[in-house]
Amino acid sequence: MVPDRGIFVVADGMGGHAAGEVASDMAVRHIARELGSLKGLGDKDVTERMQSAIRAANAAIFQRTLTEHDKRGMGTTVTSLVLYGTRFLIGQVGDSRAYLLRDGKLTQVTKDHSYVQEQVDAGYLTAEQARTHPYSNVITRCVGANSDVTPDVYVGSVKAKDLFLLASDGLTGMLEDPQLHEIMGQEGRMPQELVDQLIDEANRHGGLDNITAILVRIDSVEFPEDGEATLSTEAQRPPPRPTS
Repeated sequence: MVPDRGIFVVADGMGGHAAGEVASDMAVRHIARELGSLKGLGDKDVTERMQSAIRAANAAIFQRTLTEHDKRGMGTTVTSLVLYGTRFLIGQVGDSRAYLLRDGKLTQVTKDHSYVQEQVDAGYLTAEQARTHPYSNVITRCVGANSDVTPDVYVGSVKAKDLFLLASDGLTGMLEDPQLHEIMGQEGRMPQELVDQLIDEANRHGGLDNITAILVRIDSVEFPEDGEATLSTEAQRPPPRPTS
């Protein structure tokens, strides 16, 4: 996370424990560096910056898989949220998700790049069947597996009291959307408390995978006289915690 620049990234590595950690760490560092400052940029420029940043991370990870034998097969999901002016933009590859809780309604903003999601889109599986399918953890797109990658991009406006959740499938595979909604929708609680509760509840339901989660709350949207809008945010990501 780089909260002072409005940059938040969840990356869930794969390819063995050690290699997965390398891939996810490389992705976060490359994306944060390549995005740079977004002040004064519009949607088109930020979209191009996001796509370029994820592709740069992909190229660096892929090159490392070619030169280091023990890193072959490593890769990572990436879900990256940036805030600029009164806008948000999310770049995504893989099955780590972004949700938005707004005006009491929880929406999954991103769409999984996964085998079961393709089957749901084709009408072969229902969403409920997809959750328990034996191939539910098979992703069809990740950062680092090939020489290039195409990120999906989602853009929109922010409102005061918006609450964004970025999470790996270690969380969303354990908790269904109504459970996420129930926890995130609690009034008067700090983002850190909500993150802790989300992780505790996922572990209580089995905790079958490592969990990475970031909550970003928009406290206010201000329009000063100089015309440069600013956001007041609170963001929380827990320290690494083993699943039970």
